[in-house]
Amino acid sequence: MPLVANSDLPAFQRLEEEGETIVPRDAAVTQDIRELHIGLLNMMPDAALEATERQFFRLVGEANQIAQFYMHPFTLRELPRGPEGRAHVDRYYETFDDIKAQGLDALIITGANVTQPDLALEPFWQPLIEVIDWAYANVTSTLCSCLATHAVMEFRYGQKRRHMGFKRWGVYSHRVVDRHHPLTLGVNTRFDVPHSRFNDVSRAQFETAGVHVLAESDTAGVHLAVSEDLFRIVFFQGHPEYDTVSLLKEYKREVMRHVRGEREDYPPLPENYFTRRIQAILEEHQTQVITARAHGGPIPTLPESLIIPSLDNTWHDTAEAVINNWIGKVYQITNKDRRLPFMEGVDWQDPLGLKG
Repeated sequence: MPLVANSDLPAFQRLEEEGETIVPRDAAVTQDIRELHIGLLNMMPDAALEATERQFFRLVGEANQIAQFYMHPFTLRELPRGPEGRAHVDRYYETFDDIKAQGLDALIITGANVTQPDLALEPFWQPLIEVIDWAYANVTSTLCSCLATHAVMEFRYGQKRRHMGFKRWGVYSHRVVDRHHPLTLGVNTRFDVPHSRFNDVSRAQFETAGVHVLAESDTAGVHLAVSEDLFRIVFFQGHPEYDTVSLLKEYKREVMRHVRGEREDYPPLPENYFTRRIQAILEEHQTQVITARAHGGPIPTLPESLIIPSLDNTWHDTAEAVINNWIGKVYQITNKDRRLPFMEGVDWQDPLGLKG
């Protein structure tokens, strides 16, 4: 069902150009279709701010529910931003006070870049706790992505993420371990998910916290899990929202960081992402870059035109299915006439009716 262009956010035009169904606000208000209002707490840095909007908006818009989706992006003022990022937020984003006043049916919280060795030292730590505590009491379900998952596991469940000593980076095969949970119904029992992280919360930590694991990888660990009530909080450790080219763009950024001297080593290739032919092209490019740096010559351009046509997306359909299931349950639980109070008539010990 369609996204409603409830603001002038450029993401709506970009998605419409990609073929997504976008309904203008003035047309939406004439349709007798139920609304769902979904918040997006976008904590990504400026370089990824707009791409992250499009990625999550796209997944929500492709959900096959009979509803109009109103997206409400907001961020935390404690996150550092440059002039362009700040201008984008000031023009297109809502404030957390606005969000609290209007209410939400569901909330998505993105990852973020970290600068401190401990999450609790990050400037966004306390504001993020405030948002999640509010959402836990006032929003039907909150979906946490990557860093947000690690933060919630630490401050709500006392399970601190652990640095792996390396970056888990690439596309990894996962399997569904609970095929009867509403979020995994109709989902491929094996599917891929991109990961990009140095830290991990293990299966043992999720289980110690009483959090229910739904899908995991033998290599990359737990990807999908749900809180002890089986719905109020949904946890992603991977990045199913990624575009086909997201890991390529990240690899390119890391190569340029090496060129500028911001990282000493040349970045490894993301695992299970490039074909052997593309790996060979990138290894040759690496040799050219290292030689150019050593001799002070011009840095060769990454041959993206040769790479992009060979990239496969092996995760989006499953991501869409999980988000579809998630939004479907939000739709069933929330009050169709007014988003708040949503808890009337909901047994939060068994919100999905799985024990009946």
